[in-house]
Order: sequence, then C-alpha cells, then structure tokens
Amino acid sequence: MATSSRTAKPAYHCTECGWSAVKWVGRCGECQAWGTVVEAGAAPAGPATRATAATTPARRIGEIEPTAAERRPTGVAEFDRVLGGGLVPGAVVLLAGEPGVGKSTLLLDVAARSARGGRAVLYVTGEESAGQVRLRAERIGALDSGLLLAAETDLGAVLAHIESEDPALVMVDSIQTIASAAVDGTAGGISQVREVASALIQAAKRQGFPMVLVGHVTREGTVAGPRLVEHLVDVVCQFEGEQHSQLRMLRAIKNRFGSVDEVGCFQLLDSGIEGVADPSGLFLSREGAHVAGTCATITIDGKRPLPAEIQALVAPSALSNPRRATSGIDSSRVAMILAVLQRRVGVAVAADDVYVSTIGGARVTEPAADVALALALASAREDAPVRDGLVAIGEVALSGAIRPVTGMGQRVAEAARLGFTEVLIPAAASMPTAPAGVTVHAVSTLRDAVERAVPRG
Repeated sequence: MATSSRTAKPAYHCTECGWSAVKWVGRCGECQAWGTVVEAGAAPAGPATRATAATTPARRIGEIEPTAAERRPTGVAEFDRVLGGGLVPGAVVLLAGEPGVGKSTLLLDVAARSARGGRAVLYVTGEESAGQVRLRAERIGALDSGLLLAAETDLGAVLAHIESEDPALVMVDSIQTIASAAVDGTAGGISQVREVASALIQAAKRQGFPMVLVGHVTREGTVAGPRLVEHLVDVVCQFEGEQHSQLRMLRAIKNRFGSVDEVGCFQLLDSGIEGVADPSGLFLSREGAHVAGTCATITIDGKRPLPAEIQALVAPSALSNPRRATSGIDSSRVAMILAVLQRRVGVAVAADDVYVSTIGGARVTEPAADVALALALASAREDAPVRDGLVAIGEVALSGAIRPVTGMGQRVAEAARLGFTEVLIPAAASMPTAPAGVTVHAVSTLRDAVERAVPRG
C-alpha cells in the first residue's frame, strides 16, 4: 500500500523579529517592518536539535552561591540608580541614544571609575581611533592604568582581547561597528548585529563579567538593528537629551535585575559628564518667580519627583489665526487648557498669540502639570504674577474641575524640600499631613485655582 507524503512548503521568516509565514509578504505581520521577510527554505518535519551532553551539571538551587550575582557599583551614582544599584556579573547592558548625546563620554567615565577600584576594564572602540579616545579621556579626567583600550572592528579580534585580558568589565562602542568574517553582510546589518550580539553575550555569560554595549537609535527613537538584540540583553537603557541643552536623562526600558521606574539625571559639560543628584537647579529659575506668566509644578518621572517650571507669554495678535507655539510641553494639551480657560474661567485668550515653554529643556507630559499650565497662562493674560512660593499640582478636566493625580504626598514633600511655602492640590485628593512650613490649598475647580493664585485686576 502506497503512502502519500506531504511536500514541505518553503517557509519565510522576518529577519527583524523572527516572525514566520508560509508565503512571502512585503510587510512583517509582527513588527510591521517592510522588506524584512525572507525565504528560509523548506520547513523541517520535526525538531532539528537533539539532546547532547550537558556542559555543566544541574545543581540544587540552595547550593548556588548568591554572592555570584551581587551588584557592583560603577562609581557613577546616577548610572547605578537606573541599573538598580550597580552592574550584575554576567549581565549585558545595551545603552542606546542618538549620536552626540554623550553615550561614549558616559561609558568612558564609568570605565575609568571602575578601573580606579582596582578592576581591569576593557574599552573596545570601533567608531574612533585609540588616539581620539585617549584625548577625550584626558579632557574628562578618565585616565587610569587599569583601563585597557582596544580599537577593533573585527569580532574575532574583540573576543581574543577578552580571552587574553580576562577583564572585570567590558565596554563595546558600538555594536553597529563590529563585524564577523564568518557572516555575510556589512557591519551594522541585521545578520551582523545579531551575530556580534550573540557572541559577545555568550562570552559575558561564560566568563561572568558585566558588559555594556552601545547602540544607535533610528529616526523614530527606537534601538537600531534587529529587535532580537533587545530580547537577548538583560538591561536596555535609553540616553536622551536635546542637542542645545546640557541636560541628559537616562531611563531603563528593560531591566531583568531591577525596576524600570528610575531615571538618572546628568549634565553634559566641556569637562565631561556629571551626575545631578538634585536637578531642581536645572528646572527652576528663581529669579523669575515674580514675573507674570510663570508657575511651578512637581512631576514624577518613574519614581523620581522632579520640579518643572512652566512659562507662558500671551500677547495681542495681528493675525487672523493667532499663533500657538510650545516647547517642552504637548501643543494639544496647551490648546485644551486654553479652551477651558476661555469657556469655564472667562480668561479671554482666543484672539491672542500664546507661547508656552519649560525651563532647562524639561519635557512635561503628565496631566499633573495642567493646573500649573493654566495658572501660567492666566497670569500672563492678566499680567499679574502667581503668588510667591506657590506650586500647583492637578489635572484639569474639560468641565473645569481639577482631578487628583497619583503620588500627591511625594510631590508635596518634594515641594517643601525645594522651599515652596504653598501648594495648590485637588480637593478630591487624599493628602497626608502637610510638611512644616507648607500651606496646602485644596481647590475643586480651575476657577477657584485662578482666583486663589492669580490676582485679577
């Protein structure tokens, strides 16, 4: 009796995320990337991998020493804060950011501080020559005899350096510049980045040293290269900052060893990069406290309360469509607050040009800044300063009501630490005992907030 055999159909997979399909499509159904679906050959009838001899025997969990995974501080407090306390042996960190944001400067500082602690640190540079890195290290004070520098773009040479030097920490700047001779494609391509990442991660896990990989970002702000790299590494950090601002923010997008709710603040200077433990001086301009159109608020970025100062300018417009310009705050949010002020409070701003900006390059995205934004606009329209020492917290609804926000106690405590004496909060918020020297005003509507905070002539 003849048996029929099914012909294996060619399979297709996405080189970006690994999604598979039985026929070719121009766009991946998983990551929505164009032109990444390629033919992988005939689908196997069963699993191709068979059991082999284990390299290391399985151990009881109680026999494993917990000290093998203890964190090691890097010496940069803000970097350690985002990592959760330091680098874990064998962990691989991917640091992503736009060109020129300061990734290399930060890692060179971290490498030098770690080397001063008596540990050998290997810094692999593929984008710059060894002489260029030496000049930067001298400029930022990152020279140390324990810091080893290798200018390599070949993966085999990088692995040879790791084997011969046996470092306690490895930095690779950047993963897009390293290529393997055993894989087709140019450096930075999908196949090359996948091979380089897999080989370096395997070396870090096998020898038990932490590794930091530098990665570039695309125009959309995502990490360049295959998404598989983000899944392979243990920690993914995003380094952000405006080109014309000294402020830099470090955030953890993924962290297998800690929280992703922490944010680190840095200041990029000519002498290097410095961590800012108290960034209030960057976001507040106390000399403008008595100027109309200025109001402060307390935002929460992750778990960290950060002050933000919102400035507004309202001027008569000569245009049929008044100008609306914003910086550091969402323009649609400004348009909504202007409509609520016009309709619910009676502040006439429809025929005026409106300009809104934040101080120090801060980006305000959460609704907790709505009341401060509204008070700054009302203050600018009436040309009357907001009450001295006042900070406003709360979300504004379309009805004109002020809605509560999370972390109210933490925000008020931060306002008291910064020296504010009055805090405007939603009446519906559950508020603990106010700190000494701080008067808390509970308001239920935006009209009440404007009348209390901005004297109208």
